[in-house]
Amino acid sequence: MGPAERVATVFRARFGSEPALRVRAPGRVNLIGEHTDYNEGFVLPMAIDRAVRIALRPRSDRTVLAASLDFAEEKAFCLDDFARDGPGWLEYVKGTAWALAEAGHRLIGWEGVLAGDVPIGAGLSSSAALEMAAARAFSAVSGLAWDPVPMAGLCRRAENEWVGVGCGIMDPLIVGAGREGHATLVDCRSLEMRPVPLPAGTVAAVLDTSTRRELTGSAYNERRAECEQAARLLGVEALRDVSAAQLHARRGSLPEVVLRRARHIVAENERTLEAADAMEDGEARRVGRLMNESHASLRDDFEVSSPALDAMAECAREASGCYGARMTGGGFGGCVVALVDEAAARAFLDGVGRRYRDLTGLEPTLYLCRPEAGASVTRVGE
Repeated sequence: MGPAERVATVFRARFGSEPALRVRAPGRVNLIGEHTDYNEGFVLPMAIDRAVRIALRPRSDRTVLAASLDFAEEKAFCLDDFARDGPGWLEYVKGTAWALAEAGHRLIGWEGVLAGDVPIGAGLSSSAALEMAAARAFSAVSGLAWDPVPMAGLCRRAENEWVGVGCGIMDPLIVGAGREGHATLVDCRSLEMRPVPLPAGTVAAVLDTSTRRELTGSAYNERRAECEQAARLLGVEALRDVSAAQLHARRGSLPEVVLRRARHIVAENERTLEAADAMEDGEARRVGRLMNESHASLRDDFEVSSPALDAMAECAREASGCYGARMTGGGFGGCVVALVDEAAARAFLDGVGRRYRDLTGLEPTLYLCRPEAGASVTRVGE
């Protein structure tokens, strides 16, 4: 039984009726453009066919009562009295409500059941999927107009200011505005989006290393601070405004570590724009080369890879049918994404799994992902 059926079944058992609404918000995988979003640069993610689901109905009061099947917990909070209760899944729902209320939206309470199959902590945006699912739920029960761009901005604020992770706009934006069959080139400054198809005959493979990292209070926020330091020293609003030639000319004005962080961001923006063009031209090998270069830069200049991620990327590149592979997400654990010949995809997964187990002793989780549409809501009976 998938998450959609599970939440509806448990909702009926818990609340004694059919849910009035069903919400779906997908996870995402970023094909290329890592750590560029909070530098106002370019990213190339796609929403995937794994999602957070909520079955719910509105309440007549200002209470939100949510039961998480993944965490086996039922918790509640009041929309008139926001208070942090420490780390936990409910804070993503609560933080989203807080951000909506801070933006002037009058919210109505709801009760519902949540579950998902987006791996947690794997770099596939399980937190953004939960936040955008909550935003979709609040929007539906409160009669708010749904526009994924401003909603993504509010979910980003929830993550930054309520949860305490300095993430950029990419994750909630693609979760809200993904397009079926396409990745999306996003300009994280203007929020302009350009749908980009995967090269014909290719598929994205997500290769979960079975290692995890915790972003809150981690080196993720350190990297963001280092990028901001580089921008200040270079006299620009964000590293998006720096070319490779300009950075080279000013390299003596930056501390060595800060220079390497900036070098990754500047080169990654260039790679991302080139990858979008290559995808539109159907040049899978060129896309794969750029993905490989991205991983090396994240490993050496940005220093957010890990032995497990490096091993998985190596296993992928050695397997038949692989065009290129790179770590995806914040780093230090989680997943590698690979662009793979669709005809060889199953054999590719088998070969990577065997080789990774031999190298690391870890049991990976490997699957193929299709580009899906962004967050949606269905009224029961429609």
